[in-house]
Amino acid sequence: MPDVDEVNDGKNFRINLPAKSNVFFLKGSNSLDWGMKNRLARVFNPITGRTVMLAFDHGYFQGPTTGLERIDLNIVPLIPYADALMTTRGALRSSIPAESNKAVVLRCSGGQSILKELSNELVAVAIEDAIRVNAAAMAVQVYIGGQHEHQSIRNLVSLIDAGYHYGIPTLGVTGVGKELVRDAKYLGLATRIAAELGAHFVKTYFCEKGFERVVAGCPVPLVVAGGKKLPELDALTMAYKAVDQGAAGVDMGRNIFQSEAPVAMIKAVRSVVHQDETPERAFELYRSLKNERHSAGEDLHLSASRTPKVQ
Repeated sequence: MPDVDEVNDGKNFRINLPAKSNVFFLKGSNSLDWGMKNRLARVFNPITGRTVMLAFDHGYFQGPTTGLERIDLNIVPLIPYADALMTTRGALRSSIPAESNKAVVLRCSGGQSILKELSNELVAVAIEDAIRVNAAAMAVQVYIGGQHEHQSIRNLVSLIDAGYHYGIPTLGVTGVGKELVRDAKYLGLATRIAAELGAHFVKTYFCEKGFERVVAGCPVPLVVAGGKKLPELDALTMAYKAVDQGAAGVDMGRNIFQSEAPVAMIKAVRSVVHQDETPERAFELYRSLKNERHSAGEDLHLSASRTPKVQ
């Protein structure tokens, strides 16, 4: 206990200055609890309001996808350049260094494989385990229009409710089957439903026509999926168009880890998302970084011998 005689009354109350009431930087998130906001601020860069998420959760239904045969060799070197990691708890515990300081968006839905109906999922992770691995957010697939639409919506709602108990936000991922068209009408429907049910941010696809309307109609941040592997310039162009039309970032996987030079590619993606670089200039950056590695005699594919220290 301090000596009471030495305690002085406070004097600098600045009574002429009203207390600040800060507005949270993310769309639709100002009324959330402090813990929710803090976790979202780890996923999204508070300066730009955007994120580059690195997705490598494909194995939960696809198995050892090309480029993900060895997560320890192919993904770990990319971690320093991502804002957040979209992964499963199995991959996280087995292959991702605990020293990583990146936000984890934990895949929490599953229950099927590419051999079965994709929309037949369940909640595959208990909220207690999401807490154990210090997840910044939980991700669940929602199949609007799919065979098991109702079940997937129930999965989303149950995770949202569980997350509110502990201050963990939920990412609603719009799952699109082969029979559904990825146009503005469908994406607007799927993203709005996820947000209305309480998803704190939504992952969806980019569409060439009407994407601005999809963004405007969704009251929470939208993150755009990278989708199938594209030529590097095409992937950078898609990322540029998405953020230019209001997306709060990208969640890319195959367009990064299946690239000929993955580190160069994720750096180029960052330049588009966080620096508003044009696709052409970002592609030049990609080629320059790729050539630097080639001229230095390095293998363009990632290897354990040159895995950088995770920061």
